[in-house]
Amino acid sequence: MLLTITTTHPPATDLGYLLHKNPSSFQTSRLAFGQAHVFFPEASEERCTAAVLLDVDPVGLVRRPDAGSLGQYVNDRPYVASSLLSVALARLFGTAMGGRSKERPELAATEIPLEATVPVLPARGGQELLGRLFEPLGYEVETRRLPLDETFPSWGESDYYTLTLRGRRRLSELLSHLYVLIPVLDDEKHYWVGDDEVEKLLRRGEEWLPAHPERELIVQRYLKRQRSLTREALAQLADEDRPDPDAAEERHGRQEEVVEERLGLSRQRLATVHETLKQLGARRVLDLGCGEGRLLRLLMDDRSFEEIVGIDVSQRVLQVAARRLQLDRLPLNQQGRVRLFQSSLIYRDRRLSGYDAAALVEVIEHLDPFRLAAFERVVFDHAKPGAVVVTTPNAEYNALFETLPAGELRHADHRFEWRRDQFSHWAEGVADRHGYTVDLRGIGEPDPALGSPTQMAVFSR
Repeated sequence: MLLTITTTHPPATDLGYLLHKNPSSFQTSRLAFGQAHVFFPEASEERCTAAVLLDVDPVGLVRRPDAGSLGQYVNDRPYVASSLLSVALARLFGTAMGGRSKERPELAATEIPLEATVPVLPARGGQELLGRLFEPLGYEVETRRLPLDETFPSWGESDYYTLTLRGRRRLSELLSHLYVLIPVLDDEKHYWVGDDEVEKLLRRGEEWLPAHPERELIVQRYLKRQRSLTREALAQLADEDRPDPDAAEERHGRQEEVVEERLGLSRQRLATVHETLKQLGARRVLDLGCGEGRLLRLLMDDRSFEEIVGIDVSQRVLQVAARRLQLDRLPLNQQGRVRLFQSSLIYRDRRLSGYDAAALVEVIEHLDPFRLAAFERVVFDHAKPGAVVVTTPNAEYNALFETLPAGELRHADHRFEWRRDQFSHWAEGVADRHGYTVDLRGIGEPDPALGSPTQMAVFSR
């Protein structure tokens, strides 16, 4: 059973610091079911690969109460990636999986180019399931189905695959994804699953599982389809998704009223984005991070928009939007024109592809800065709409809000607010990397020194 992890981030040998393993030595750890070996088949400044070789003791696997049938002795467990590998990863790389590195703390928090290969992986669900699980996490997924026996091709193909994942991720993210999803693909665990497995799943998946489009399947398989545990895990994930979206929307609305009421800035933003989308000639539009649907309402009332799709990470927020937009009361000939569905802006989703334009009104500042690279890939590299309109606060203008204490952000859940030079640097970099041009504009009455209260970037291809 083998796993390799490779990086080309210079100096590549820093992978050893992230994994807390010395690239120059061969290291072995004893496990209940065998031994796990860590070694580095290549370690240069340009490219470094760490390998985990799990040497499973087949006799050790059957030292348990349910042993006795031939299947307990003759099986694929010593050879294929399974929950045994997840246990080994937690034992070998627990500190790295937690995102900690004493020697390289900044690198541990940085997205770097990573490639992981599992030579033999069972996939109960086939190649399609491999894509459904890993592509939303931002990976380029390469798979090869293995024959039953290369010597006898007429025997056909097996249910095993070679899987390679490539992408820019934090190492802790990659390890957590593998830890959870390898047993999900195998759809089997070698040990009893109890209440503590719910805690493990939520801890390892806290940053990505709540918004994953296959989270129900992941939870069911990880917990061996035990209904009570599955219900408990899904309920906790729903709470983590957004504990009370209605209260959150009200709270943010009140904050906006207090801070921006003198300017009527919310209405100006929405009207400007609406007019910009019209000027771009967009007919099919995504509202990414649509919330309660204020922009959707403007677009619905404009017959020049033929298809309007609202996206939000929270299913409950979408239910609020559907009620406020009264989608269930639309005439039959209009019901297909407006749709809402759940998705995350940091995980790939095929449903986002093929649109004329996408709007993100006061959205990016709600993302943690380290997630912006994943957001960029999802929107500009994977979805690739013809145009993208992004608005965000101008941090410099905050000094003019009398009700906003110095140094505070406009909303409590903003992760950052950018100055004009910071937003310009980010927007120009995004355009450069993905083949767009960008036009930077202001929204609201500008101050001669501090600019407009809201800044807007219009990306076009």
